[in-house]
Order: sequence, then structure tokens, then C-alpha cells
Amino acid sequence: MAERIKKGDMVKVTTGKEKGKTGKVLRLAPRSGTAIVEGLNLYKKHSRPKRQGEKGELVEVQRPLRMPNLMPVCPSCGKATRVGFRKEGSKSVRACKKCNAEF
Repeated sequence: MAERIKKGDMVKVTTGKEKGKTGKVLRLAPRSGTAIVEGLNLYKKHSRPKRQGEKGELVEVQRPLRMPNLMPVCPSCGKATRVGFRKEGSKSVRACKKCNAEF
């Protein structure tokens, strides 16, 4: 089945603490229904010292967002939109529901 969101797409977050922010999809996990978006959902994680005499540090980690909470942004009209699918020959193509442009 064709996917609504793909790696490299610009998406807008619709719910949660990151609501209204946009970013590029870096990684998808379709089985768990999550995606990692560049610069969003950052958390601080404490890392332990690896060697004697080294100090531990705080590292910022990107956590995944649920895919139903993400909406693709159309590259031509620049608005967050629903995605429609249409057949062109034997190929399925994603299209913007607002301006009918292909993704």
C-alpha cells in the first residue's frame, strides 16, 4: 500500500508540545507508526562516562513522533494538506488535496 508520508518530506505537527512546527522527515518506522523529524521532539539524555577520569554529559536525542500526528506540507502551495492518490499508468502518485499538485 502507498504511504502518506515518505522520507525527505516536509511535515507539520498537528498535536502535542511541538504543535504547529515543521521539519523534514529523517527516518520512518512504519511498523510502529512513528517518524523522526529533524529538529523536533528533542529530549536531554544523561550519558555515563565511558572511561576512567571522563565526565558524563547531557546529550540531546531526537525521539519519534506518531505518524497520525503529522501532516505533509505541499511543496507547491506550501500548506499542510491531506494526501490523495491517483493512478498514472501503472504507477500510483501522491497528490495535494488543495492544489492537485504531485508530490
